[in-house]
Amino acid sequence: MTIKNKTKIALITGGGSGIGKSICLRLALKQHKILVVDLNLEAAQETVDEIENQGGIAEAYAADVSNNQQILALFKNIKEEHTIDILINNAGIAHIGNIEQTKESDLDRLYNVNVKGVYNCISGVIDAMKAQKSGVIINMASVAASVGIAERFAYSMTKGAVLTMTYSVAKDYLADGIRCNCISPGRVHTPFVDNFLEKNYADNKAEMFEKLSKSQPIGRMGTPDEIAALVDYLSSEEAAFITGSNFPIDGGFVTLNN
Repeated sequence: MTIKNKTKIALITGGGSGIGKSICLRLALKQHKILVVDLNLEAAQETVDEIENQGGIAEAYAADVSNNQQILALFKNIKEEHTIDILINNAGIAHIGNIEQTKESDLDRLYNVNVKGVYNCISGVIDAMKAQKSGVIINMASVAASVGIAERFAYSMTKGAVLTMTYSVAKDYLADGIRCNCISPGRVHTPFVDNFLEKNYADNKAEMFEKLSKSQPIGRMGTPDEIAALVDYLSSEEAAFITGSNFPIDGGFVTLNN
């Protein structure tokens, strides 16, 4: 695989696996320098190794996006060496259950990662992006931000917040040359899905996989590479006219599932 054309510095949270890893690998093909941030440093380093093996440049960082002081300190250190051009807020966690099945601790845990984590990371880059009068921020939301999905009470709450934070940031920083958009995937086949099936449906994994796949009208789950391709476009100069938008990538789930 050949790396093409120069360019910018992109920081991706949750870059050690799944969608985040695919985003890192995809953006590396643009000759962006990739800063891989993950709770698991070993996983982040594995992504870095893959990027370097294909001729790219990357660095690994361990961080908990929910920890404000840790994230602000990390971004301060990064900014001493790098100007972050692209921030991809991909790190997130899930929860299954209606409100009766959602403990206060569940709600707090999802809020801290999925909502506060986005706040922390945008707070860490916004001043530098303002100073350079340019920047791209892409937040990972979900179809659960736009439509009701059974037993996703806490998760839907957090992804709805990600969507509206996106609108707010896009509006507030128009004059600073900062674009902010979000992506709303449907069900994507990642290690999370495989682990979920192994944990909850060990005796009928294939059957449940087929059922989950067909919940998308197109008849299958998405792939991490497909999400990464959309991130690639939205972070590029080709998307310079796009800000404050939400992009479903869901096999027709939001509009055709009736």
